[in-house]
Amino acid sequence: MKKFIFAAFSLIGFATVNAQNTVTLNVRLKPIQTLVVNTAQKTVNLDYNTKDDYANGVTSTNADHLTIYSTGGFQVKVKTAGAALLNGTKTIQANTIQVKASAGSDPVNGAQYSATAPLSATETTLVTSTAGGVDKKISVEYKGSGANAYLDNYVAGQNPAIYTTELTYTIISQ
Repeated sequence: MKKFIFAAFSLIGFATVNAQNTVTLNVRLKPIQTLVVNTAQKTVNLDYNTKDDYANGVTSTNADHLTIYSTGGFQVKVKTAGAALLNGTKTIQANTIQVKASAGSDPVNGAQYSATAPLSATETTLVTSTAGGVDKKISVEYKGSGANAYLDNYVAGQNPAIYTTELTYTIISQ
């Protein structure tokens, strides 16, 4: 009887030792991109104060203007709300203002920055990267026209005459 009980426990133990079940484990990575405009730079002014400003144009360089987070390659694009900046019924064409992105204080390794481009109501690619990054910085320079292009755009009684548009920055995965 002892042999029978021992044999029964041996078979039961052997059966449970060899029992198997499988589990499928998936790591599911979805693309995440965030783009934040530096809160201290939510308004960019191109101030024409002197004769030389009208003749040569003015520039506003915004260091670390954008902060990005991306789980992989990405593109950063910009577009204006319309083809022109508005002041009542008067306009300045958006494409008379140039925009250029460059590496910020904590740049994305291997990012490609496009050459200076005119603002447009259609998206313009400023930065392309095959690698992602966490809290990487992009600086942006805005340059208004020279050659007295805005000479006849001053509005009497306004000091200063302000022409405005909204810019939309977008980050997309690639």
